[in-house]
Amino acid sequence: MADSTGGAQSGGGRLRRRLLAERASSYWLRGAGYFAVALFVLIVLTLLYKSLPLLSEYSLVRAITSANWDPAQNEFGFMPAIVGTIYVTGLSMLMGTPIAILAAIYIAEYAEGRTQALVSSFIDVLAAIPSVIFGLVALVVVVPFVGDYLAPAVGANATGLGILTVSLVMAIVVTPFMISLSVESLEALPDELRESSLGVGATKWETIRSVLLRAAGPGIFSAILLGFGRVFGATIVPAMLIGGQTHVPDSVFATGQTLPTLIVNDFGELMSLPLTQSALIFVGLMLVVVVWLFNFGAMLVRRRLQRRWQF
Repeated sequence: MADSTGGAQSGGGRLRRRLLAERASSYWLRGAGYFAVALFVLIVLTLLYKSLPLLSEYSLVRAITSANWDPAQNEFGFMPAIVGTIYVTGLSMLMGTPIAILAAIYIAEYAEGRTQALVSSFIDVLAAIPSVIFGLVALVVVVPFVGDYLAPAVGANATGLGILTVSLVMAIVVTPFMISLSVESLEALPDELRESSLGVGATKWETIRSVLLRAAGPGIFSAILLGFGRVFGATIVPAMLIGGQTHVPDSVFATGQTLPTLIVNDFGELMSLPLTQSALIFVGLMLVVVVWLFNFGAMLVRRRLQRRWQF
């Protein structure tokens, strides 16, 4: 009787300790979530506070629409960097997205055995290479190719540094990430989905196009979003290859500037000037706000796709 009473008390003690640990874990996890939100709010408020000197001197519309960037004359027009960012992001995604989706389909649905393992391993290695390495190789290979062959072939005069060169290299940089995530989305689909489609007489390509891509659509869409964010905020490759000229580019072969390179190129000596410091911090605020708005909109689109294409 005493043994059974002692055993019951011991079991009750273990249960209380487990419940206590469960409650502590819940508090820690909730605290980590709130910390992430608080950190984001703190960053935005800091950037906004530091941007106020510029916004008190310039209207928001004037700062965004002006093409005159001359910190020595207190002229802070962001239009050249905004246009350069749109050019680079749009061209990179236009070139990288189809390649990423087709490569993901090949790896997930056509490649088998050692071939699949070999191709996947090289994709992972490409994704792990630091961006600065791509920039160095591009200075040796892509810049001369664009300046000496591609631009003259279409009647353009270019040194090789510029919007198109950055876009080509960023498309290469971002594609492995999109491929890996898209492959995971396709491979996560149940085999019953493929077998059902093939069982009713669809070919393999028809199954991929009409069934698998729709079912894996939200995951592939998320992969493209991550690619967009990586290109939009890219710094080192554009800083090495875009030419660093603050003017509105008139062609894809022209030199230019992006929002991140504007900060990198002018960071340092110009940060000692209060108004210039405020202008560069405002650029950071624009980057954060645009990425947040894009991600929020993409989350809504992804939820709609999941409801519409659920299987």
